[in-house]
Amino acid sequence: MLLSSVPSVVKQLLLPCAMAACVSAATVTPSKPVIAIDPGHPSEVAVGDNIQNGTSEVHVAWQVALELKRILQERGYTVVMTKSEEMQMVRNVERAEVGNRAGAALMVRLHCDASSDSGYALYYPDRVGTAEGKTGPSEDVMHRSRVAADSMHAAMAPLLAGRLKNGGVRGDSRTLVGSRQGALTGSIFSRLPVVLIEMVTLSNARDAAFITSDAGRSLMARAIADGVDRATRR
Repeated sequence: MLLSSVPSVVKQLLLPCAMAACVSAATVTPSKPVIAIDPGHPSEVAVGDNIQNGTSEVHVAWQVALELKRILQERGYTVVMTKSEEMQMVRNVERAEVGNRAGAALMVRLHCDASSDSGYALYYPDRVGTAEGKTGPSEDVMHRSRVAADSMHAAMAPLLAGRLKNGGVRGDSRTLVGSRQGALTGSIFSRLPVVLIEMVTLSNARDAAFITSDAGRSLMARAIADGVDRATRR
């Protein structure tokens, strides 16, 4: 219908509605991407149930994963998890495939370290590796993983300052498995950017006290969520 054929009184009613619809369409923000969360263990590498300072890696990773999932969903992300129960055994190849099948924008892998050191660190695939007959990841995945790790670290560091030692951003090749294979299995099979976070050094009593407290877990989940925001910003 042409507006020229509409009575002036009706035009006055229609035009504001049409203008509002145009403004609404112009200000609609695109939906946020899919994020894959991989709570570490149990896998073919380890169960992760060794008790250190009153808790275990598999338990901490699961608790933080659930809180991170809640926060990300509240922020508008679609979230997929690599397992549905804390003690569900999922091989690392299958964990990578969860993110691949979902078309996720980012895979966030949650772990806890054990060493004479303390604090947190972020890892990304810095070399091509081989596992189970597969060589990878691609140069593109390695590049985008490094960019994502740097972005996440930049967002996380201010929130965790003064609470945990900042271990910075490191390559998979600095991990035990990565030093043998070239990259972690989950990175080798990933077709999307992947960042592994050693959230705390669980063998350190101060780190363990932080991550076993409600406030500490909540802060860690929020810091990681802020990292996801920054890494996936369009």
